[in-house]
Amino acid sequence: MFKNALLLLILAFLAETHSETLKEKYILYDVNPGEGFNLRRDVFMRVAVMVRKLNLASSDTRFTLVLPPWGHLYHWKSRDLGKQTQIPWGLFFDVESISLFVPAIEFTDYQALLGSNIDVVYYLQGFAGGWKDGKFEEKFQVAKCLQPPEYQKDETGLYEGYFWDFDNVRAVKFDCLSVQGSTRVLQKFLEESPETSIMLDRAESLLHDFFGDVNYWGIRRAMKFSSELAKISNQFRESKLDSSDEKDDTIVKDDWREHRAGRRIRGGPFACVHLRRGDYVRARVGQIPSIKGAADQLDVKMKEYDLGTLYVATDASNTEFEEFRSYLKQYKVLKYNPTHDVKTKYMDGGIAILDQLICSHAKYFIGSYESTFSFRIQEEREIMGFPLKTTFDMLCPDGRKQCEKGSQWKIDWGTRDQDWSLSAPVQHAEL
Repeated sequence: MFKNALLLLILAFLAETHSETLKEKYILYDVNPGEGFNLRRDVFMRVAVMVRKLNLASSDTRFTLVLPPWGHLYHWKSRDLGKQTQIPWGLFFDVESISLFVPAIEFTDYQALLGSNIDVVYYLQGFAGGWKDGKFEEKFQVAKCLQPPEYQKDETGLYEGYFWDFDNVRAVKFDCLSVQGSTRVLQKFLEESPETSIMLDRAESLLHDFFGDVNYWGIRRAMKFSSELAKISNQFRESKLDSSDEKDDTIVKDDWREHRAGRRIRGGPFACVHLRRGDYVRARVGQIPSIKGAADQLDVKMKEYDLGTLYVATDASNTEFEEFRSYLKQYKVLKYNPTHDVKTKYMDGGIAILDQLICSHAKYFIGSYESTFSFRIQEEREIMGFPLKTTFDMLCPDGRKQCEKGSQWKIDWGTRDQDWSLSAPVQHAEL
C-alpha cells in the first residue's frame, strides 16, 4: 500500500512538469561518518531544497532525491542491537510527506529501478589554501584529492567504497570536487551533467542556500516522523504525562501544506529538559552545567511555570540520571524506557526520535547549548505554534543565571496561498 501511494506521488510530480519526454536524474548523497543523527537531518534539508530547485528550474528533466540509508552513528551505542545499518528512512520518517516537497525514494527503490551501480561519485572537499586573499566566494572545481581518496578501483574497474554497508554497490566514475558555498553553486553543474545518477559524498560541505526561509521550513515541515513512532509517543504521553494533542492544543494537520499554527500558550502539563551529557561533558567545559547545576535551574523553572512533572531526554548514564532526580524529589521526574520490542524494531535512532516527540509537546522546554538535538525539538515546537519563551530556553553553566540562549529561528509559513507544486516559483529571503 505504501509503495503504491509513493508511486502515485511520484507520478503526480511527473504530471506537473507538463512534459512527455522527461529525462530522469537521481541525486544521491552521504555525510561524514562522524556526524550525528540531527546534523544529518540538517544536511538532508539542504540537499532536498537543492533538488527541489533543480526541478523548478528544469523543463526537460525530473530530479529525484535518493534517501541515504541510516547507518551506525557515534551516539547509537546499544551494542545488544548489533549493527544498526541499512536502515530505511521510512522507519523513522514519513517518506510520502517528504515527497510532497521533493520527489524522494529509498535507496532500495533506486536499486530496483537502476541496479546497484552509481554513475559518478563526487567527493566534496575544500580548496587547497582555503579562501583566496581572505575573500569568500562561491565556486567549485573538479580537482586533485586533498586526502587519499575514500574510493578505490576494484578488479573490474569500478569504484568501491562505503555505500551504507551494501557490499554490491559500485561507482562507475569518481572524482574529488572542491567546493565553496551553498547548494546553489552546483545547480548548473548538476543540470548539465550527462550522468543519470550522481552522488555527492561529504554533502555537509554545502551550506544552506537561504537558512530559515520558506523553503527551509517547507522541507522541515515535510520531514514528519513516522506514524508508528508518533503513535508510541502519544501512548506514552497519555499514560505517563496526562498529555494528548486534543488536551494540549497541539494538533497538526496530516498534510503539512495545509497546517498553520498561531503562536499561543499550549502543551501538556509537564516540562522537558534535554540534558546533554556524554561527549559534551568533555567538549563543552564551561558551557554546560553540572548535574546539580542543571537540577537547580530546573527547580526554578518548574516553580515559574507551576509544573509538577519533568520529562528528561538525556544521554546521561543511569547513575547520572538518578543523581539528577535525587535533587528534584519534590517533582515527578521520568524518562522514556523502551520495551524490548520497541528498542529492537526502532533501535537507537527511533528512541531518540521518541524523546524529541515527547519533549516537543511539553508546556515548557529547555535545551542544551548548541545541540542539534535541542534545535530539532525547537523546530517541532515552532511548527506547533508554541511561545518563543517556552521553546528557546537553554541551560546555563554553573554560577550563571543568565547566559547565551542561541538564535531564535522563527518559522516562515510563506503566504497563505503558498504553492508547493513543482511549477511554483522559488522563494527566499536574504539574511
